[in-house]
Amino acid sequence: MHLEAIYRYPLKSAAAQPVERACVEPRGLEGDRRWLVVDEDGRFLTGRQVPALVRIRAVPMSDGLVLQAPGAPALALPTPNPHGRRRRVRIWKDEVEALACGADADTWLSRVLGRPVALVHMDAAARRAVDPDHGRPGDEVSFADGYPLLLLSTAAVEDLGRRLGRPVAGLRFRPNLLVAGCPAHAEDGWRRLRIGDTEFEVAKPCTRCVFTTIDPETGAPDPDGEPLATLKQYRRGAAGVTFGVNLIPRGDGCLRVGDAVVVLD
Repeated sequence: MHLEAIYRYPLKSAAAQPVERACVEPRGLEGDRRWLVVDEDGRFLTGRQVPALVRIRAVPMSDGLVLQAPGAPALALPTPNPHGRRRRVRIWKDEVEALACGADADTWLSRVLGRPVALVHMDAAARRAVDPDHGRPGDEVSFADGYPLLLLSTAAVEDLGRRLGRPVAGLRFRPNLLVAGCPAHAEDGWRRLRIGDTEFEVAKPCTRCVFTTIDPETGAPDPDGEPLATLKQYRRGAAGVTFGVNLIPRGDGCLRVGDAVVVLD
C-alpha cells in the first residue's frame, strides 16, 4: 500500500490544495483548516450551508493567505498578529478563541458569498480538543469537523463509482490522505498504521452528510442527492453513513506522495 495523494484545505470548506509533501502536526497537516468563515454570531459556516465556499481557493503564503474566487479580485491577507483581537467562535459544540482577520477579509468574503460573514484564524494559542471519547488527553484538532486527519482508500471511491454507474471524485469526501493498494474499505478494520515514518491511530469511522452531494468544482448540489443516496444503501450503520476513517497523529514527521502505508494493528 502507498500514499496516492495528499490534500489540505487551508480554509475550511474551500477548495482542496493537492501537495506532494506535508508535515504532520498534532492538529493535523501543517496549514490544514487553520482558517474559518463564521456568521454574524460567530458560528462556523461550511459548504453544507454555503456551497459557494467550495469555489474559493485559499493559497497559503509564508506570511499569510491569498483568497481567490471566480469573478472577484484576489485578496492577499497577512496572518493576524497573535496579540490582535480575538473573538469566540463556535464549531459544533466547541468554542475557540480565534484571531479576527479584519474588515478587508470580512468584506471580500461577504461579497463573494452573498451574506455577512467574517474570517478567523487558528494560531497556536487557539486551542480545540479532540472528542475525549475517541482520543487521549491533550489531543488537539484544527477547524476540521472533529479529528486531525481523514484517510480514504482509492478502492472505496472506485467501488462507489461502480455502484453509482459513473466515476465519482474522491474530493467530494474531502480526504487528507488517499491510500492505494488495498481492498475497498480495508481502512474500516485498521486501528494503528504507519505512513512513511509517522504513526497514526484510527479514532473512528467518518460519518457522512449532505456535503458529499456538492460538486467540489462548481458548488452545485447533485439533483439526485448522489453519491450520498447510494452510500445509504450499503454504508449505513449504527453510527450513520460512514466512508473513510479519522486519524490522530502519534508522532511528528513529514508525509510524501508514494510513502509506504503499513498497518500496525
